Amino acid sequence: MTNSDYLLKAAIKKITEKLNEIVVEKIEEATNIAQDAPEIIKKEFDTLKEAIIEEAVRMEKEISKKSNSKNSESNQDTNLNEVLKEIVEIKKKIEQFNMKMNNEIL
Repeated sequence: MTNSDYLLKAAIKKITEKLNEIVVEKIEEATNIAQDAPEIIKKEFDTLKEAIIEEAVRMEKEISKKSNSKNSESNQDTNLNEVLKEIVEIKKKIEQFNMKMNNEIL
């Protein structure tokens, strides 16, 4: 064997050793990540769940605040309530009339 043959074999051997070392290191990292993954996912899920609950509470408070303000306004104006009731009754009568008309046409 010539010097260049030894040099080529040595280079291939060292490159193979270095690649094996890198592969083993990356496999160990992947194993560690895989072991930690369930805990990380659980933490993220808990954080998301808390954010959803906080948003739901905020939305509920907002809607409650709006309905309270609407209730106080409607209590101040009882005539408005009476008018709204009459409108609902008129709508019902119109619907009944439309149903009768549709039945007669058919």
